[in-house]
Amino acid sequence: AVGVGRFDVGTLCLWKYFILLSAAFRIKSMFYHAYNSYLDNAFPYDELRPLTCDGQDTWGSFSLTLIDALDTLLVLGNHTEFQRVASLLQDTVDFDIDVNASETHVQHLNFVGGLLSAHLLAKRAGMELEPGWPCSGPLLRMAEDAARKLLPAFETPTGMPYGTVNLLRGVSPTETPVTCTAGVGTFILEFATLSRLTGDPTFENVARRALRALWKTRSDIGLVGNHIDIVSKKWVAQDAGIGAGVDSYFEYLVKGAVMLQDEELLSMFQAYDRAIQNYTRFDDWYLWVQMHKGTVSMPIFQSLEAFWPGLQSLLGNLDSAVRTFQNYYSVWRQFGGLPEFYSIPQGYTVDKREGYPLRPELIESAMYLFRATGDHTYLQLGLDALESIEKIAKTPCGYASVKDLRDHQLDNRMESFFLAETIKYLYLLFDPAHFLHESGECVLGAGGFIFNTEAHPLDPAALYCCGRHDQDHQELQDILLTLSQPGSQSKPPPKQTEGQPGSQSESIALKPGEKKTPPLLSCSVQPFSARLSILGQVFTDNT
Repeated sequence: AVGVGRFDVGTLCLWKYFILLSAAFRIKSMFYHAYNSYLDNAFPYDELRPLTCDGQDTWGSFSLTLIDALDTLLVLGNHTEFQRVASLLQDTVDFDIDVNASETHVQHLNFVGGLLSAHLLAKRAGMELEPGWPCSGPLLRMAEDAARKLLPAFETPTGMPYGTVNLLRGVSPTETPVTCTAGVGTFILEFATLSRLTGDPTFENVARRALRALWKTRSDIGLVGNHIDIVSKKWVAQDAGIGAGVDSYFEYLVKGAVMLQDEELLSMFQAYDRAIQNYTRFDDWYLWVQMHKGTVSMPIFQSLEAFWPGLQSLLGNLDSAVRTFQNYYSVWRQFGGLPEFYSIPQGYTVDKREGYPLRPELIESAMYLFRATGDHTYLQLGLDALESIEKIAKTPCGYASVKDLRDHQLDNRMESFFLAETIKYLYLLFDPAHFLHESGECVLGAGGFIFNTEAHPLDPAALYCCGRHDQDHQELQDILLTLSQPGSQSKPPPKQTEGQPGSQSESIALKPGEKKTPPLLSCSVQPFSARLSILGQVFTDNT
């Protein structure tokens, strides 16, 4: 009834099974209390204000909470509501409005990532699919439209993007060139996915150009700062760390390397990781240091840093990840949540940074580490989080951010990531047999999903299917063209790198009103030489 997955009870203690079952049920109840409160009191505004039971726009009036919650509905097994909301968004969301998308990376991650994830999960949700899915579809077109609104931000001498872009007018002539590091380096997952699904390399190209430009600005000791002038390439804020303003840059190097099987991205992260371990790590805490000298500038822990143990687990660095997680978990136990800033020497919150806006990062790390180790410590963190949020943050109208963990004052805001990330990671922690955890061969929907920084799962196999189909289509055209030329001899078509986006400059995703239908795909795609037959003659790569 609660969809906790498929367990072999014989391999689990009965009490553990009931703990998982009970926790999953409670987490579902938490989600629907928050979700229904948003629908009843805040939709179509971006976010719910849980203390006054109304809504507010925070990112441009795109019903952000609904977009963010869409794939969580499927994670919880609610296919009917997923279908309803996906159809509703297609009819109501319009990105052609005169509004500034501040913090460009956050904007695109919320909209583009959420729409891409929903598009790739549409088949599992039982939605009617266009011929050619996953390389076409209405949600994919929406994601592409949203991403194109952000491309003007990348039109800079360095290729690093501005931090704000107007969705209708582009970048303002008076826009500051100062952007945070994460704002430059947090695009590759969504933009590479878009390029390989649609066949338009533009998105992946601009994301890679920005990453390479940022890579060249690192200091002599291998660190990057917090804010950079994207025109002059001068560092404005020179604090180096793994927290706010930098965090998702490192996350995307690792996850981009995994999703795209990209050695360049992995080598970048490994070089950064060596510098981070050498200069910022102290007793399994990570401090902020001056990027050129390595001297400590801020001996604090930020709640956003709590993603790091989970990221380390993806690379197999479990010993370090476990010790760092225990440090962070000790802060949680002290306050019933993670304050935004925590002074490590003083062992207490930092003035004016005592809040906990129901962030997901420590729960995210617990999910990864539980899967890597099977240690029940991480389930205990999940139970602690569930109890804390229910006790401290629940209101009659949703869940409120905690303004001050010292006295549990509440703030009148429920950020969309509570539904997109916090609840999703919490549920997946207690559902180890969920389909998102499964791994398999490169077959669409078989597993191995990669979560973007807003916890929207992306299926790497879909990138392979669409990219390989595009390559095969071009090879077929080349062969037919060769055969049609009198006296010509068949030659093997030029080969592209496996999985790379095609060379065409226009998207192959169907646009509204178009009548052409892309060929149906079968994933995993069969090798080209094994299935091509023309006029009774079978062509291989050597003919």
